[in-house]
Amino acid sequence: MFSKEDNEKLCRVGPGTPMGEAFRRLWIPFLLPEELKADGSPLRVRLLGEDLIAFRDTEGKLGLLDRYCPHRRVDLFYGRNEHCGLRCPYHGWKFDTTGRVTEMPAEPENSQMLQDTRIKSYPIIEWGGAIWAYMGDPACKPETPPLMEWATVPDSHRYVTKRLQRTNYAQGVEGGIDSSHVGILHSRLDPEKVELPFKQRQVSPISTVPYLASDTAPKFFVRPTRHGMTIGARRNATDDSYYWRITQFLLPFYTMIAPNKEGGVVMGHSWTPIDDYNCWVFTMTWNSERPLSEDERDNGAVHADTKNDGSYEPLVDASSDYGLDREVQRLHSMTGIHGIGMQDTAVQESMGPIVDRSLENLGSGDAAITRFRRQLLSIANELAETGQVTVANNPDWYKVRSAGVVLPHGVDFQEGAAKYTEVK
Repeated sequence: MFSKEDNEKLCRVGPGTPMGEAFRRLWIPFLLPEELKADGSPLRVRLLGEDLIAFRDTEGKLGLLDRYCPHRRVDLFYGRNEHCGLRCPYHGWKFDTTGRVTEMPAEPENSQMLQDTRIKSYPIIEWGGAIWAYMGDPACKPETPPLMEWATVPDSHRYVTKRLQRTNYAQGVEGGIDSSHVGILHSRLDPEKVELPFKQRQVSPISTVPYLASDTAPKFFVRPTRHGMTIGARRNATDDSYYWRITQFLLPFYTMIAPNKEGGVVMGHSWTPIDDYNCWVFTMTWNSERPLSEDERDNGAVHADTKNDGSYEPLVDASSDYGLDREVQRLHSMTGIHGIGMQDTAVQESMGPIVDRSLENLGSGDAAITRFRRQLLSIANELAETGQVTVANNPDWYKVRSAGVVLPHGVDFQEGAAKYTEVK
């Protein structure tokens, strides 16, 4: 049983919390590049429980500052982004992207305040189709973000979107590494067999992977790795082979979905914590060998459609029961909800923003879930004991990918699938 105390430690990400301090030692994605334009409107940001303001200055430099002016605490969202700085509208204090005050129009020209005053700022960079922030000790800042494959391929080879999810980050991660739900939650039903029991009506949610519906109780093999863990979900394929759906969990909150066919696109998520109760779900589709076709970029199933108002809220949410159609649920699908992404969101948000894990009854299919929780608590403990988060300073450890492969009985899944999962 996962205790209430451990659940609190796992889920709280604000300043001074064990998990929040560990996360602050890593570069984390939080914006899409198109959200910030040179001399454009400043953007309200909430990240790891802090209220911040982001902007791109006249020269294209990126800034992430405390949202409130250090003079009289005016909200800098109302500020002017002009001539390489963000100016508070109240008394004109102007800040550059590093947090230095460059002008104080209401103070004497020789005021020592100009030299002594700074606003809290964090370094941010644009890289790999996202904007990343580092919010930890400047002396411990990693040289680069984690070298995950999706962030290192050319722009034409990837497609990145984001959406708001109203849960703690951990609920998203746990859904992302839970392979046993794929053949159930996302299953389609044969409408011609409506009188038969559920299992006899199941059709694989992925037409190229029939094993997901034919074997809904996979056996799990969880291997700890330097980057987090590799998870092998083994399903029966033929009399002498297994279908292995191999997913990757990458510390602290990245997941990778197995491709549906050899040479197909790989998909992944970042469950970036906004605060204790909300997260940004970044969804990435990529192919390391070639540009994505229009069909591969997405069909709306995993990259959920969002409002066109800058909020990145999904078009359907709890207020509309995620678009649940009971007739579709009766005849065609497990949920009656359109799209894999929104099906996941519906069940994860239905638990509440922070699920009480002390009330769970975990089964054999939850091995990856329990390992994830131990690993997250371990990096918080590592920071408390040593002052370091080792994985943050080893971006090369993230050079892995997920895979779906049929292997003969007796072949170790990590060895047998190495050519598919290792990134050179």
